[in-house]
Amino acid sequence: MTSTEFDHAAGRRARPLAARIARYWNGIADGERRLTRYLGPGWITGASDDDPSGIATYSQAGAQFGYAMAWVMLFTWPLMAAIQEISARIGRVTGEGIAGNLRAHYPAWLLRIIVGLLLLANILNLGADLGAMGASTHLLLAGSAQLYVVAFAIGCALLEVFSRYERYAAILKWTTLSLFSYVAAALVVDVPWHQVVYATFVPSFLWQQDYIVTIVAVLGTTITPYCFFWQSSEEAEEERINPAAHALLQAPEEAPAEIHRIRWDTWIGMGFSNVISWFIIITTAATLHAHGLTDIQTSAQAAEALRPIAGEFTFAVFAAGIIGIGLCAVPVLAGSAAYALGEALGWPTGLARLPKDAKAFYGTIVVGTLIGIFINFINLDPIKALFWCAVINGVIAVPLMVMIMVMATQRRVMGAFTLPRLLSAMGWVCTAVMAVAVAIMFATW
Repeated sequence: MTSTEFDHAAGRRARPLAARIARYWNGIADGERRLTRYLGPGWITGASDDDPSGIATYSQAGAQFGYAMAWVMLFTWPLMAAIQEISARIGRVTGEGIAGNLRAHYPAWLLRIIVGLLLLANILNLGADLGAMGASTHLLLAGSAQLYVVAFAIGCALLEVFSRYERYAAILKWTTLSLFSYVAAALVVDVPWHQVVYATFVPSFLWQQDYIVTIVAVLGTTITPYCFFWQSSEEAEEERINPAAHALLQAPEEAPAEIHRIRWDTWIGMGFSNVISWFIIITTAATLHAHGLTDIQTSAQAAEALRPIAGEFTFAVFAAGIIGIGLCAVPVLAGSAAYALGEALGWPTGLARLPKDAKAFYGTIVVGTLIGIFINFINLDPIKALFWCAVINGVIAVPLMVMIMVMATQRRVMGAFTLPRLLSAMGWVCTAVMAVAVAIMFATW
């Protein structure tokens, strides 16, 4: 074979290989586009709800009460999905987030109180989440936990401020896959699945103060004000960046497809969130509770406690999950605070805007993240930080949910897109459940 013939033969062999590689990468790109199309703000919101602070609450529930708390995640799914779908509808119908609609239709003093409390709760939560990420990285890699806190905070802020919106939204969606680590953790430990299934579908209730308080904590962690603001504002943002999309008040013909999308996105996203929470409860129940370790206060503590009981793999997977979902939750906490404050004050808002076009909005993200770092350098007890987050979220959740329900059922806000009866009923039931939970929280404080 001459050198020319050899070159041609090599070229023929290389072309199919190049084609296979191209098809492989195109398949990945197609998968990303499908993920971006069908799983949007609802998916990200649901995943961010399982933030490191939430992981601590679910770990505590499993460690303290075993499988007796498994039913709570099934119970909260439709409630959580209903209030999140309603929040998303407000954003998509009006083209404004919750704070923007409160500013347009209700007294300024009410808006100031709600947004002020949200900012306080979000920044405390953000600081606690950064601390958990730093502590988990320290467990995995050694080194300085505080240095990791700074690195995570700076990395999250830079990505949120300087990434192109479409790329950043895709990054957030891919970080949510880290939550599958908790499925893996549950599958490698010894779990009596028949007992778990029974505890999930047949509720048990212990008339003990600690049990009731833990249920309240789980409700407060699962149905959270920052998620309402984030999903509503992100729906409005998605509409603004798409030239073919319009607020449904201006383009009613788009409503059937968009409302259908919102419903599927939200119910799948919240279902995913609660399934992961359920697996966290199951893992800690099967390991920590089964070995008498019932006093778990933080997510990093839960990961560390798993090491001698469930082995290095389960420990590492659990700790890595805290870091992975923190990379999603920290930007959502900072972003929802910035959306709320920006809409309340009439600033240009939106992650699709360039930093120079929304300086105050991005400045809020940066300042909030810096305060989150500072919280980890003042020796603030992370357990107390989580406690106060729960209290503030409780204070804000019920009146905010009442206002969301009122807005979503008023024609002056929603036009022809007020809530259907079933969704309205579910939203009010969720509000009533949260009101009872908050009353119990204060009664048992």
